[in-house]
Amino acid sequence: MRILLTGSNGQLGQAIKFLKPIFFASEELELITSTRSRLDFLNPQECHSFVKKLSPDWIINAAAYTNVDGAENNNKEALKVNRDSPDAISKALLETGGKMIHISTDFVFDGKNTSLYLPSDDTNPINFYGKSKEQGEKLLISRLYATNQIHIIRTSWLMGPIGNNFANNMINLHKNKKDINVICDQIGCPTSTSSLANFCWNLIKNYKQINDLPPILHWSDAGAASWYDVSVAVGEIGLKLGLIKSLANINPILSSQYNSIAKRPKFSILNCQLSEKLFQIKRLHWKNSLEKIMKEIPILD
Repeated sequence: MRILLTGSNGQLGQAIKFLKPIFFASEELELITSTRSRLDFLNPQECHSFVKKLSPDWIINAAAYTNVDGAENNNKEALKVNRDSPDAISKALLETGGKMIHISTDFVFDGKNTSLYLPSDDTNPINFYGKSKEQGEKLLISRLYATNQIHIIRTSWLMGPIGNNFANNMINLHKNKKDINVICDQIGCPTSTSSLANFCWNLIKNYKQINDLPPILHWSDAGAASWYDVSVAVGEIGLKLGLIKSLANINPILSSQYNSIAKRPKFSILNCQLSEKLFQIKRLHWKNSLEKIMKEIPILD
């Protein structure tokens, strides 16, 4: 089985590489990785040609334009990476017959729900990053749903031991600041990169055994948190593990008090019950996942 992983140097891509199984049943697995230098998502035609020539059995698309504030001022780049290049890949897959896992986001929702978001809920993004991801989803569904070639996984607040994410940024702030202001009125759920990577591999391994697998699934860690909650937990765990020597004072603030270009949904917890049921797996609570992540972070003076 030949699998193409895009965005392989990102925090999710690295977790997918690390957790790669050697075999699925008796079939040997060949994982082909691509970085921006090899496969440029700002060039949709290049993506189409690359996939058509390679003809993989599966693509795990972990490449994305994820700078939420940056997307507000770089609409064209965000659309090329999050909509146009995935769409170009889908056209190639129609010719080659391969399947695609596409990683999407809780930011396709507007945050006005009072209950957890189901995969079937209507989308209504409130920032351009969310709009670009929503448009990418819709094009992929329109092209590949009828042939059962697309599986979209929405996730939230992705964090791992490497790369640019909230947990790593917060460790640095605890090290270098006495006071930190953190938003307390945006509610979601952190997701570890290893948790999402394992879910991707589970999907590929088991999709033939699952009847009527829907084209969109949700996956995050369990529980609920504000960014303030996560920052407090990072400090407590970091102190216990020796990643930091002392805690900064963390001050809860409202979104309206934070200088941000893009709006964020106030509530974006994903309902993952269907995913747990279909694949018979249980999610870890986000605090447990966070501690596992932080145990992998090297201690630096």
